[in-house]
Amino acid sequence: MTDLKAIARGIFRETLAAIDVADCVKSSIVRTGTICRVGDFEFDLRDFSRVHVLAVGKAGAAMAAGLISALPPDVSPTGLLVVPAQPRNNLPGLRTIVAGHPVPNEASFEAARAALEILAVCGADALVFILLSGGGSSLFEKPFFADVGLKEMQELNRVLVTCGAPIDEINAVRKHVSAVKGGRLAAAAPEALKITLGVSDVPPGRESALASGPTLPDPTRISDVLRVARQYGIAAKLTSSLARRIEKGDLPETPKQGDRAFERAHFHLVLGMNQMFHSAHRFAEAGGCVTVCDNSTDDWPLEKARDFLLEQLETLGRQHPGKRVCVIADGEVLSKVTGDGVGGRNSAFVLACVEKIAGRPIAVLSAGTDGIDGNSPAAGAVADGATFERARQAGMDPEDYFRRSDAYNFFSAFEDAVETGPTGNNLRDLRILISAPQL
Repeated sequence: MTDLKAIARGIFRETLAAIDVADCVKSSIVRTGTICRVGDFEFDLRDFSRVHVLAVGKAGAAMAAGLISALPPDVSPTGLLVVPAQPRNNLPGLRTIVAGHPVPNEASFEAARAALEILAVCGADALVFILLSGGGSSLFEKPFFADVGLKEMQELNRVLVTCGAPIDEINAVRKHVSAVKGGRLAAAAPEALKITLGVSDVPPGRESALASGPTLPDPTRISDVLRVARQYGIAAKLTSSLARRIEKGDLPETPKQGDRAFERAHFHLVLGMNQMFHSAHRFAEAGGCVTVCDNSTDDWPLEKARDFLLEQLETLGRQHPGKRVCVIADGEVLSKVTGDGVGGRNSAFVLACVEKIAGRPIAVLSAGTDGIDGNSPAAGAVADGATFERARQAGMDPEDYFRRSDAYNFFSAFEDAVETGPTGNNLRDLRILISAPQL
């Protein structure tokens, strides 16, 4: 019998290997001499007496390496590299700060202070490359309010990421209490030319959610913060003075479209959903699967996304009898934390599928392209139609593990946790559902 789990693992592994962040950043900067073009925007390096780089996120090291290799040898940028783990190599001119993820720490505060110090002296003769990737929201932080400290921001972060809200709603709150999110980083140097390059883990068209949009106009408003806070009971879960401000909407508004901060600010998406889908689809087809890609379940509740994708898989199998079929989906599912176990939304999604696919020739994999799933050491998990019976024989109840938010420990018992270590990338979560041929 074909090992469908192995096929799913192979598609995920090959998809990760096919995406070269450094090369994509390098190729996004088209240079002829000192004239550079990024997307539709062109500029001359000779117009600037200083060039800075602020690289923030899980893909920060690869992005910075790609950028530096795209610039002329006589241009030596200085700046910051803010990442969740020590990179293999130090990059010349860049100070490396290993900061907190998924919860901000003192190094996250230091990174934001250092960036603001650099931007404070940047005038019209300064060119600043801001390189953003997933994880930037926690790696890079400074409270807007002087009386709010690290403990309060950590508490807010934990409440937000476990309340079950989608990323746009989480970021609406984050942006309004931060001195560097929601366009405020761009506002720190309004006269400088700011080129932001993004490796996106957010849906297309919603790039202001990437690292909480430090250099983009913020489409959310204080009224959104109030709505989110009431819907998810945010204030009631906080013990700090932030609770009162959030509950009352006593917050400063963020910079909007047309603000002076964005007159010399440009954003270009280097990598996103389309590149990941293309690679995953290609490898699935090469592995003998009739394959479709579907991104409609992004930000759906976990159970609704599970039922929809499994139905898609069954329909595809009926349409192609005698063929192995595959459904590939991306984006985040909403998985509220209800226990104190180890895991994240990806392993939780697979765990929720275990009983649904029991006894059927189906495999389901869900994993983060950054190699991190919640508070676990894994990227996600994989299961097939035999997983439920294996768990029953081991005296393990999938529903109990799901209720305790302990998906990682469930799957690690069967060596079905997908562990990659930090990948240096962060596009989107990838879900791969495969079914054996229907007769």
